[in-house]
Amino acid sequence: MPDRKTIEKAREDEREGKSPGTQAGEFVREEIDKIRHGDHGARSTKQAIAIGLSEARRAGVDLPPPRKGAVKESTRKSAEYAYEVGQGERTPKRRPKVSKAVTEVLEHEPTSTASHEALSRQAKQAAARRTPAERSAAAKKAAETKGAAGRKAAAQKAARTRAHRAGRDGSAR
Repeated sequence: MPDRKTIEKAREDEREGKSPGTQAGEFVREEIDKIRHGDHGARSTKQAIAIGLSEARRAGVDLPPPRKGAVKESTRKSAEYAYEVGQGERTPKRRPKVSKAVTEVLEHEPTSTASHEALSRQAKQAAARRTPAERSAAAKKAAETKGAAGRKAAAQKAARTRAHRAGRDGSAR
């Protein structure tokens, strides 16, 4: 069950006009934190992200399930179910035994799947699957929703990072 704070952050993102993917990111972040704190583990970084996306769908984020053929049929069905629950189209069946079994299995999975290195590797792989045009379009959209103050803060942070790196290795980039 997601935190009330996480749901509120997602609602705030929605009010700010951010994409459903960004709203779902709050739930993914919470899932990563749970794994890092040792509440449970995940077999892979992709699984950790999938759990977060499922939580987001169930909480009402307008994130439709993937298209047919994009993922395994069982994964798509599961995403469809979660989406319908979140949209109020169906009432979820409570299955305490299944829930407990899943929790116990996840408790025995590794927590290293939520490490900075693992997440970085996953992000790079995901970016490599997108075309330069798609990556550029995503960056432009992000800059639009950030607003003037947000862009200024991001530019200042980038300048600080460049200055810090230049000082550390002795050469400007």
